[in-house]
Amino acid sequence: MSAERVTDTTDPLLSVIVTIVEGGGAVRRLLTALTTQRDAPPMEILVPYDESARRHVASLEADFPTAHFMPLGVVATEQPITSAGGEHELFDRRRAAGLSIAKGDLIAIVEDRGAPRSDWARTAVRLHREMEFGVIGGAIDPLPTTLGGWAVHVCDFTRYTSPFESGARDWVSDVNVVYKRRALEATRSLWKERYQEPIVHWSLQQQGDTLFLSNELVVEHHRGAVPLRQLLGERYHWGRLFGAIRARKLSVAKRMVLGLAAPLIPLTVFVRHARAHVAMLEGHHFEAGAGFRRAVAIDPSLGHAYLRMAILRIELGMADEAGADMEQAIRCSRDSDGFQAQA
Repeated sequence: MSAERVTDTTDPLLSVIVTIVEGGGAVRRLLTALTTQRDAPPMEILVPYDESARRHVASLEADFPTAHFMPLGVVATEQPITSAGGEHELFDRRRAAGLSIAKGDLIAIVEDRGAPRSDWARTAVRLHREMEFGVIGGAIDPLPTTLGGWAVHVCDFTRYTSPFESGARDWVSDVNVVYKRRALEATRSLWKERYQEPIVHWSLQQQGDTLFLSNELVVEHHRGAVPLRQLLGERYHWGRLFGAIRARKLSVAKRMVLGLAAPLIPLTVFVRHARAHVAMLEGHHFEAGAGFRRAVAIDPSLGHAYLRMAILRIELGMADEAGADMEQAIRCSRDSDGFQAQA
């Protein structure tokens, strides 16, 4: 299906703001996914970019004529854009620029690493018609090709990785989120210069809105090889950014307590993710292990299924049996053809 047949920039129902994060082939992959959606609603695709990202879109405008590429020129940041903190600020300001001109009754934010599945747009519209919530986030399923990519996905997206039960949550991610216009209008003053997900979502919750996470609204997140130094820089600077946002709501005494507890962060994060995986085998998620085994039986190239099976075995005290699954996950991570086949 051509791009012309799935977009309508004159009177869109759904506006989709593309955040350029990785650039290059990631942007092309995302735009291809968006412009080939099945039974798509009238929609516009907005691609805001500043001067530092111009090289990522130079060859794309001709190939995706129905996407609206938004040149922002040089965008001033508080930190150098060569740092992870300054880079994140650029992401935030690009999103804000897209939000400011979006025309749809529904407004989505995605990033270039997370390509939506072919039914994503129509699912977003259906979910918002069926439910009154102002914010609906979706699943972020893994398609990394390196062990570093796996580690980042576990740190960032465990709570959003299938399988899970849809429902109200404290968090949804701006990697895959769709808003009703009223929700964004109610928080315009907070994002008009710089969109920061926690601030917007906390404000909506304070106003009585609900953050809903749906297992039907799925993007597949792909991240290529990244140097360890860059990954560590991201963890440090992005962690500081979240900490600064969170600290605005805390008393000085609470900030001091949390500062003293900082050495416990690695353990806290590990325990949090362990609980998330153990939860898959409890209550409604008891079938997760069987589901992963079925997935591996159907398609042995599903590296993430092997990895999740290994983690589940370790958490259940079956470390001896996890070795074979981990070896297979590593083998898949080196097999780029296998991962391309999943995409």
